[in-house]
Amino acid sequence: MLEQSLPVRASLLERIDSPADLKALGPEDLERLAAEVRQRIIETVTRTGGHLAPSLGVVELTLALLKVFHRVEDRIVWDVGHQTYAHKLLTGRRDQFASLRQLGGLSGFPKRGESPYDAFDTGHSSTSISAALGMAYAKRLNGDPGRVVAVIGDGSLTAGMAFEGLNQAGFMDQDLIVVLNDNGMSIARNVGALSRFMSRALTGKAYMTFRKDLERWLKGVPGIGRDLLDLARRSEESFKTFSTPGMLFEAFKFNYIGPVDGHNLEWLGETFENVARQQGPQLVHVLTTKGKGYAPAEADPSHFHGVGATKPRPSHAPDETEAPTEPPASPPPPTYTEVFGRTMVELGQANPRIVAITAAMPEGTGLNAFAEVLPERFVDVGIAEQHAVTFAAGLASQGFRPVVAIYSTFMQRAFDQVVHDVCLTNLPVILAMDRGGIVGEDGATHQGVLDLSFLRCVPNLSLLAPADEDELRHMLHSALMHDGPVALRYPRGRGLGVACDGPLRELPWGKAELRQEGQDVCLIGIGAGMAAASAAAAELSASGVGVALINARFAKPLDRDLILEWAGRTRRVVTVEENVKAGGFGAAVLEALAEAGLSEVAVRLVGVGDIFVEHGSQQQLRGLYGLDAAAVVQAARELLA
Repeated sequence: MLEQSLPVRASLLERIDSPADLKALGPEDLERLAAEVRQRIIETVTRTGGHLAPSLGVVELTLALLKVFHRVEDRIVWDVGHQTYAHKLLTGRRDQFASLRQLGGLSGFPKRGESPYDAFDTGHSSTSISAALGMAYAKRLNGDPGRVVAVIGDGSLTAGMAFEGLNQAGFMDQDLIVVLNDNGMSIARNVGALSRFMSRALTGKAYMTFRKDLERWLKGVPGIGRDLLDLARRSEESFKTFSTPGMLFEAFKFNYIGPVDGHNLEWLGETFENVARQQGPQLVHVLTTKGKGYAPAEADPSHFHGVGATKPRPSHAPDETEAPTEPPASPPPPTYTEVFGRTMVELGQANPRIVAITAAMPEGTGLNAFAEVLPERFVDVGIAEQHAVTFAAGLASQGFRPVVAIYSTFMQRAFDQVVHDVCLTNLPVILAMDRGGIVGEDGATHQGVLDLSFLRCVPNLSLLAPADEDELRHMLHSALMHDGPVALRYPRGRGLGVACDGPLRELPWGKAELRQEGQDVCLIGIGAGMAAASAAAAELSASGVGVALINARFAKPLDRDLILEWAGRTRRVVTVEENVKAGGFGAAVLEALAEAGLSEVAVRLVGVGDIFVEHGSQQQLRGLYGLDAAAVVQAARELLA
């Protein structure tokens, strides 16, 4: 007798082409769909890399939001945006999802050019409330339908900009819904059944109707009506404050609802349906689990926050008959981040005046090792880059040597503090800028290709970039010996494999390094650009071209003597940098040549044009934008011709 096979259930996800398709789904179908979305995210991100844990934590929240706020005229603004993979799958990009973060494919962040359901291009944190408030105010002015929702995490809420947005929204009494996705900082604990009851009861239609009727009646009581209304409001707020963590948000004149279980679709749906009918500023506090549904990510959400491409984990035990994987011949080089972290520990142990500061990224900047060894001199200020820089200035004014480790793209947020609080008074603050140059798959919001330009113009500030991971060690040591502010930028990824075990040495300040002499063309690289310049020098030399090769080390102060000497000898110069050409290192060389009257020297700048660099692998982007060795060789041959 033949066995009957069980029917294969059709995929629900394949039927969802827009948020409107969610309206017809019942509770069981929504649960099924949530599981399918999670599986698709895991399958894709383990192949492409990306932000796994944040997106897994908001699957039910995304479903509930899109089911209620499903119209194109509704606006959902996701803070940072690295948690929007479920949003992309459910808003018409299911078939393109396999191209996530790949060159020419879907962005890893919200992007208005991809979908009308992406309300705002994001990538930096704490902007959602301000942007959403602007959209809500525009709707008020235009008389447009639709609601505006800002989804912000508890981490992003540490930034002052988020509170500025809350303050303005409350003052304007604007129709705005803020969803606080609380997934780990424990701003408030779940207080159990009472809070869940209040989350629904205090947003229900009957309660809100009673509340408005009572307000109207109290206002009409002659003489004492206003006093009675104030007493009633204080009583309600006291009860909310006693039972929920909403006091802070009520102070901003938001109606606080929560906490709500962020993985209970029924509760989420009912709460959002109720909130959508209310007017004025509303805040819904949702508790979620980062990495939900993927055990490794739940156990270690920090590690799985952003992951590289990996093979999917096998669902079965490995076959003992399979051949063992060959171990690598030698361990890979450490990353620049790891080298920076180790050097900070070494220097911190030797100098009790060194203080390490980060803006909510101890692991990402490599300072977690410093925090473990020297916790009393490690400070994490949260997502507050501006505060981090000014806090460091205060330390430096009292004789300490603070090192502020912030990604290049995020240092943009603290430009005024760098100028006004550090450089104006020439304080010895070290700005350690990780991810300087081409970053890769995180895309336009994260590429660190502007810092040489926006920092080179600041008086008193020295600007350095190492050619390899060992030079990073010596530059950090030298920067701490310098009496003044220093910005040190270094790239993302692994080093070149040079030895990093020698004693630390102080580099001559403002001096470049002549690596090779030649009379035909001079290649001058800085930072990650030196790898391309060195490879190009080897290729050109092999073909009989006399190449002078200079490792600039300093974008400021520029080693004018060495650069002008070899520019004068060769009469041909190619500068190489992973930065925009406008105002960058090459521009500094051109300025030096012009001031010296060497107008006969022919120059080519290898760098980023007047564009924002999109997402793709570092290797792909360097080839696409003309930043690799082939581009340097081509520039040199153009001059030689």
